[in-house]
Amino acid sequence: MKFASFRVRGMPGYGLVTGDGLQPVPATFMARYPDLRAVLDAGALEAAAAAAQANPRRPEPQLVRMDPVIPDPGKILCVGVNYLAHIREMGREPPDYPVIFTRYPGSLVGSGEPIVRPSVSTQYDFEGELAFVIGRRARHVPRERALECVAGYSCFMDGSVRDFQRQTSQFTAGKNFPGSGAFGPHLVTSEEIPDPAALHLTTRLNGEVMQSAPIGDMRFGVADLVAYCSTFTELEPGDVITTGTPSGVGFARNPPVWLVPGDVLEVGIDGIGLLRNTVVAE
Repeated sequence: MKFASFRVRGMPGYGLVTGDGLQPVPATFMARYPDLRAVLDAGALEAAAAAAQANPRRPEPQLVRMDPVIPDPGKILCVGVNYLAHIREMGREPPDYPVIFTRYPGSLVGSGEPIVRPSVSTQYDFEGELAFVIGRRARHVPRERALECVAGYSCFMDGSVRDFQRQTSQFTAGKNFPGSGAFGPHLVTSEEIPDPAALHLTTRLNGEVMQSAPIGDMRFGVADLVAYCSTFTELEPGDVITTGTPSGVGFARNPPVWLVPGDVLEVGIDGIGLLRNTVVAE
């Protein structure tokens, strides 16, 4: 199954994604479960799918604007320097433990929405990533049970303002400018992706391939990350974990490639979909 969050004439909604387009859940279902985070917390994905399939009303496509898959997650945990080829291009050694930082919900937009280069920097960089969403409460989860806690997967663009990122040893400032990242276009539930390591990620800038890598090149895979993160915090339904980016980012190129207004960035993952955004100036 595939689920998406969206707005129609400014009103939030969510529903099932099918070959025929979006099938929103009806208002009566949203009164009980106002968003996908609430659906996951209740373990009600199957009920949401059934409600959407039974709803005869469809929004006109031109009126739909996509939100991040989970518009207001309780936690967004991001992993840095996690692809082996990316670690090499950065001149680092593979870390012994996952490098974790956080993003705030306001730093993200949905697929098709503009991503924003901040006015205080020209060093706005792209990072295509796999993201996954937690589907059940998890604490001290062993690695062999970790994938049971994953509700599904999506594409992620971890936009990075590099000069701010490098000002301290912490990544927070460079990763949280409003509208600098993107998350979508939809959530593919985990039963459709039994082995996320078998997926392939491609990032294109204005049609040119900038990143192309197997997800299996990660130093710490999805199960590793669930197990590790659940040791220092309780993971909750709707929490988002991003898994790091492969090699090919803009700052590592000679000369560097920075995002500029008018650029079109696409992050595609086989079996999941295509996240597409256009860059605008703040």
